[in-house]
Amino acid sequence: MNKFGNKIRQLRTAKKIPLRKLAAFLDIDASILSKIERGKRTTSREIVLKIATFFELDSQILLNEFLSDKIVNLIYEESNCNEILKLAEEKVEYLKKRDI
Repeated sequence: MNKFGNKIRQLRTAKKIPLRKLAAFLDIDASILSKIERGKRTTSREIVLKIATFFELDSQILLNEFLSDKIVNLIYEESNCNEILKLAEEKVEYLKKRDI
C-alpha cells in the first residue's frame, strides 16, 4: 500500500525534480518535505493542494490519499479498526442527511 509521502516522492523522482525545487514551490524547507516523503511528518491540506497544482493532478484524488492516511494513522493499531470505520461511515451518512 502506497502511503501519501511515498506517492509524493514517486511523483517527484519520476519527473526528476529535486527536493529543493518542490520545497521552494511549496514554500517549505527541504528538510520538512523530506520528512513528509518519509512519513516522519504530516502536512496540511493547503500543502496537498499545492502539490496537486505543481504536478497538475486532480486535487481530490491527492486529498483522498492524504485523508485516508490520516484515518489509517489514527486507527491502525486498534484491534477493532473495521468496526471503527463502519461506525464512522454511519456517522458521516447521518450528518450528511441531517445537513440536507
